[in-house]
Amino acid sequence: MRVGVFGGSFNPIHLGHLRSAEEDREALGLDLIYFVPAAAPPHKPHAGLAPADHRLQMVRLATKGNRHFMVSDTEIKRPGQSYTIDTIRYFLSTMRGPSELHLIMGADQFAELNTWREADELVRLCNLAVHTRESGGGETRPPVPLATIDYFGYSRGQDYYEHPSGHTLSFVPTTFLPISATIVRRTIAARKSVRYLVTDDVAEYIQRHGLYSSL
Repeated sequence: MRVGVFGGSFNPIHLGHLRSAEEDREALGLDLIYFVPAAAPPHKPHAGLAPADHRLQMVRLATKGNRHFMVSDTEIKRPGQSYTIDTIRYFLSTMRGPSELHLIMGADQFAELNTWREADELVRLCNLAVHTRESGGGETRPPVPLATIDYFGYSRGQDYYEHPSGHTLSFVPTTFLPISATIVRRTIAARKSVRYLVTDDVAEYIQRHGLYSSL
């Protein structure tokens, strides 16, 4: 099994998240991608963060039509800050048989990797997949931040980065969709439609529960 773990606040989950995950899945040949909403993300302010149970339910609604997409509530159930290292250890403890674990993240998250808890151990335990964005002109691979060079060695012949543990760092070019959770929240606060920014089920859920109606 080739499994991806895609974490984030998902405040709320939108079509950009879903499209990136689908392209990551195809590019990496993943059997499953687990979306893992964070209860208390350590790198983001909690002001304006919808309650964890609402964000979890929206992720379930958004992913329900894709048999390759799964949802994990491990960070929601775990008390305290939602550290990725704890989540990766959890997934490794539950995997049986030959398997590969890929931690999926955006380029902005990857640039801050050296600030994450136990970053040295994190890159030793799993593969990393960083989705970059392209807008029709080909791949837009960002330069590897200096803080991460110490984690990986570059194989010029194979054109990829590899950790001494054997785990790899891959850059996956994904289609640029100019959507962000911030845009969705501001649109809702302005009492405008978010149709085609989020799935219909998520839009209905937000309206029904009065989420993000004020900033």
